[in-house]
Amino acid sequence: MDAPTQRVDVPLCVDLDGTLVKSDTLHDALMVMLRHSPGSILKAFGWLRQGKAAFKRNVSSVVMLDAAHLPYNHVLLQYLREEKARGRKIYLATAAEKALADRVAGHLGIFDGVLASDGRINLAGKNKLAAFQEMFPEGFCYIGNALPDARLLAACEAPMVANPHGRLKVAMKRSGTVPVRVFEDKKPALKAFLKAIRIHQWAKNVLIYLPLLLAHQIRWNTVVGATVAFLSFSFCASATYIINDLLDLEVDRRHPRKRLRPFAAADLSVGAGFAIIACFLAVSVLLAVALPYLFHAVPNYTWLQQPHKFLLWLAIYAAMTLSYSFRLKRMMLVDVIVLSMLYTVRIVVGSVSTGITVTTWLGAFSIFFFLSLAFAKRFAELENLRAREKDNAAGRGYRVSDLEQLRTFGAASGYAAVVVLALYLNSLTAQNLYPHITRLWLLIPIIILWVSRLWMVASRGDLDEDPVVYALEDRRSLILGGMMLIVVLSAISPL
Repeated sequence: MDAPTQRVDVPLCVDLDGTLVKSDTLHDALMVMLRHSPGSILKAFGWLRQGKAAFKRNVSSVVMLDAAHLPYNHVLLQYLREEKARGRKIYLATAAEKALADRVAGHLGIFDGVLASDGRINLAGKNKLAAFQEMFPEGFCYIGNALPDARLLAACEAPMVANPHGRLKVAMKRSGTVPVRVFEDKKPALKAFLKAIRIHQWAKNVLIYLPLLLAHQIRWNTVVGATVAFLSFSFCASATYIINDLLDLEVDRRHPRKRLRPFAAADLSVGAGFAIIACFLAVSVLLAVALPYLFHAVPNYTWLQQPHKFLLWLAIYAAMTLSYSFRLKRMMLVDVIVLSMLYTVRIVVGSVSTGITVTTWLGAFSIFFFLSLAFAKRFAELENLRAREKDNAAGRGYRVSDLEQLRTFGAASGYAAVVVLALYLNSLTAQNLYPHITRLWLLIPIIILWVSRLWMVASRGDLDEDPVVYALEDRRSLILGGMMLIVVLSAISPL
């Protein structure tokens, strides 16, 4: 049934969580509370004993979600505005706390009334139905999305659903309730999942293979060790990315691009996020502990005797990433140093997983090089802020006025990495390792060109906020990367 054929005199009631807003606002509020006041989460367990309505009120007293940046179902919102233009009475009816519901109603300006939980009564299921029957004795229309809405949809005149849960579909089928309209406004789950775990970021973990490549020890046992480490590390990294996204929900929704991330846009729920985190961390640890023993026949696979070393570095990486997500990324300069160290940890993991010792030259080069990338990331964020005529980066310790200083720091770090490489090429270590060491000097102008171009692109405001994405998608960067590979292979070649 099309909207215009519905009776305009029948009041239209719409749910909030999962319906008008694609997310569960209670879960969103808990994520904001966890980020800004982790200690309050302990109090929340005590609030649960007071009942759902009181729990929501207590959470609402600590966290005030910004109604202007919630992930609204725009397909449904357009329909509500059309119905409002027809003169229909529209009510926001939600189990969310009334203070939040009032803010949403005030922001949208299309509702004639608000029914919500009040700290005593949780307005869901039978409680919501009783409120409807008392307020609308002559009938009502309702739009919901979850299983508790089944009885309301069965009792209303024109049942409608928005992004309906599977359990609601089953319940409606059993009761013979057929929705007259379905408002879908979510990306396919698989597409959202792949975007959330950021598989393209796994490219960073290729650094794990660097020790065995630079040491020219590409053997079966070292490749197996590095591959197990790569997979384990990648699953762990994806889990930490999701943790970061969940903690940044509020900030990301105010960002022109980050608001499209799966959790910020509510294409995936907070609950789904925690499920993915648990599964990925379990797989990561399983790979680190169990899988190496499947390769017990691999000759000289020394990592089997000391798997705890890799687990230790995996734990260090996870701890550093969580510290970054909760606190360090809001600390000026500390954040970029931590980011550069996270890259260097990957190289150390490559050493641990293969038994190949990492030279201090490689460690020094990686710290300076990736520090330059970290500065470029912050520079690009501030450049975007300047384009939007804003001054402060939300959740960061920088201002637009810091742009020139960041550019200086970043370019200097990149060139410092080149100096370290030049000193390494002049060392006895490199001369003993490469038959044609002089050919490696071609790396110097190539890296100088790439670093200089990176900062030129950043200064023009054309750099993606993630330099790794830029490097993977930029044709010239890929060409320069191929040239570097050819140079290294020629230096190794006996010819």
